[in-house]
Amino acid sequence: MADIVREYGEAFRATHHVSHEQARVLRALVQCRTVALGGHVEACETCGAEQISYNSCRNRHCPKCQGAARAKWLAAEQALLLPVPYFHVVFTLPHQLNPLLRVNQRVLYGLLFQAAAQTLQAFARDPKHLGAELGITAVLHTWGQTLTEHVHVHCVVTGGGLTADGAQWRSSRRHFLFSVKALSRVFRGKYLAAVTRLRAQHRLGFAGASATLADEGAWAAFLDRLQHTPWVVYSKPPFGSAEQVLKYLSRYTHRVAIANHRLVFVGNGVVRFRYKDYAAGSTTKVMELQAAEFLRRFLLHVVPPHFVRIRHFGLLANRTRQDKLTRCRQLLAVAAAAVVAAFPLRNTESAAAGPAPATAALCPACGVGRLRVIELLAPQRGHPP
Repeated sequence: MADIVREYGEAFRATHHVSHEQARVLRALVQCRTVALGGHVEACETCGAEQISYNSCRNRHCPKCQGAARAKWLAAEQALLLPVPYFHVVFTLPHQLNPLLRVNQRVLYGLLFQAAAQTLQAFARDPKHLGAELGITAVLHTWGQTLTEHVHVHCVVTGGGLTADGAQWRSSRRHFLFSVKALSRVFRGKYLAAVTRLRAQHRLGFAGASATLADEGAWAAFLDRLQHTPWVVYSKPPFGSAEQVLKYLSRYTHRVAIANHRLVFVGNGVVRFRYKDYAAGSTTKVMELQAAEFLRRFLLHVVPPHFVRIRHFGLLANRTRQDKLTRCRQLLAVAAAAVVAAFPLRNTESAAAGPAPATAALCPACGVGRLRVIELLAPQRGHPP
């Protein structure tokens, strides 16, 4: 990605509007692990070999910088696991909403989290279904395989919940959580009702392709189309174990719009990258885009500053999580430490996290000595090499 931005970023900015946050992302990609961000020199205690390591940008949109953040997050997430089945439910917004989403990212992405969690909890609290509160971890993705807008939230959901009085743990059916058709209808209703309230409160912006929606008649017709559009909710079979939950989360939590390993060719004004065509049985294909179009698509997925893309609800909500999880474990007759011990991270973390600290400290030249920092390198302003 850094090479694409270096080669075509200036021309792109000359012909396209780039927001302040998008500009920050482009700058971070170019500067990541270069002299621009500074670094340090390490020397081997045994053979004296030296190597330079440059600092990472740590931007959450950078393909090179997610491994460490992912590993740290997963280590904390491990302590939240319960010895129960977990379901994977995906809530997707119809593409007709994309123009409105583009200019209202913070509020409408946040609303997606709320509507998805409220829908799941409404079904769970109904005595006809479960009569209990679920634990939900939700992750926002805004892209499809070809970098087009495909806004959806992945929810990892406990296969059961805690009753309101805290007296019982109620398990869901083994292979079935709730009807996806019923979930879809309720999700659509909750989201559109909330969007309507936001507009009435003058909290929505209208610009570009959504500018016409400022008109009352156009807005009413827009809502009517959405009311008659099937909204996609997908539920996968339950994970076989909590370790599988961690493997899933390790793939999805800190993913960026496109990883470097998917890039096939950059040059002559074009970018080629691999993608999965799900309509053709998940066949891997190669797409070619003009560099400017590739960058335009990539920047569609830059989220607002400080926007939280991974959220917890219900039993896992931050304010009440400790007490509720303790009670769940009492009812499930298992201690927190036992759950963590039973489901270690093992190899769930991707290789992007890099080697373990002990391995990283060994000298690559002699393989015996330890590397020690002997000099700090200050950041150098200007364009990196």
